[in-house]
Amino acid sequence: MNIAVLGGTGLIGSQVVKILTAAGHEATPLAPSSGVDLLTGEGLDGALKGADVVVNLTNSPTFDDASPAFFQTTMDNMLAAAKRDGVGHAVILSIVGVDQVPELAYYRAKVLQEKLLETGPVPYSIVRATQFFEFIPSVLTWTADDKTVRLPATPVQPMASADISQAVADVIVGKPLNGIRNLGGPEVFTLDELGRIILQARGDKREVVIDNTAGMFAAAPGDVLTAPADAILSTTTFREWLATQK
Repeated sequence: MNIAVLGGTGLIGSQVVKILTAAGHEATPLAPSSGVDLLTGEGLDGALKGADVVVNLTNSPTFDDASPAFFQTTMDNMLAAAKRDGVGHAVILSIVGVDQVPELAYYRAKVLQEKLLETGPVPYSIVRATQFFEFIPSVLTWTADDKTVRLPATPVQPMASADISQAVADVIVGKPLNGIRNLGGPEVFTLDELGRIILQARGDKREVVIDNTAGMFAAAPGDVLTAPADAILSTTTFREWLATQK
């Protein structure tokens, strides 16, 4: 199978390319560094020619009000190129619960991305995943100082990027879902719990303080960021992943 991977040099994209290549597929990473810029459209002319599947793993550089314009433009460019080059399946990676947190500009932008794909001219699949393990440490920096880390007690069910990448690769080589596949990690934590686990593993003496107004995830109501009942759950635990990190 011939697969064009937009954003193929990023955290998920590079792993997806490696998985697909190891399975005998021809997976081509497309990124500005290889002359293909999905935002400007540069290099897209003919870039998807011969591809059976195109997967879009690019991401907005910001989480703010500029993110909807990024996804509008990049999806318009991708779908036009996919239609022009006769691609039979388009795949994107989205977020579990993304349509239930309208207060967040970035989540509204990802909903827009999903809608553009759903109403587009190409059979499609949407993979929704919970938060990446790799993303959690950076969340701690948003509302931290020298003595404390303020985090909301928001329930989350994170998973390893390696498990997400494998699941995305499985969808890529299958038939178009024309719908959504949900993924989640094996354990549910509150965000403040995860903060304490990370700080303890690092020997960081700062105190984690519950602040249900702190950071982006404070806007998420209830357990909307945890995996729904139909989700496929991964097996790598957070502590197992954390033990592999330097």
